Amino acid sequence: MEKINLEEKFSLFNEHWSPKVLGDLNGQQVKIAKVKGEFVWHDHADEEELFLIIKGSLKLVFEKETVVLNEGEMLIIPRGVPHKPIAEEEVWLLLFEPASTKHTGEVETPFTQNQQQRI
Repeated sequence: MEKINLEEKFSLFNEHWSPKVLGDLNGQQVKIAKVKGEFVWHDHADEEELFLIIKGSLKLVFEKETVVLNEGEMLIIPRGVPHKPIAEEEVWLLLFEPASTKHTGEVETPFTQNQQQRI
């Protein structure tokens, strides 16, 4: 067992929209990411996705509403729900999702990553 210090892990990278895997838990992956600007509309047909805000404020745009998450707040996005994350300033977030979850769902964009780095 190894203790994980989130601040230390966030200090290891600067790129945005590039989740890093911290560990695995019962078929799920715990990831962190720095995000800034607008991401793409996407969904995950077969997986739910948890967003927990560590630092900053993230806007999650859905078809019929927009949810703003602030530090210490989280949201679980149900499977199949299209969403578009937007961060006016840099946001640090923790993601919890099945290991099979594709970064941008079935949408191929310059943001798409097929392999995510473990840190």
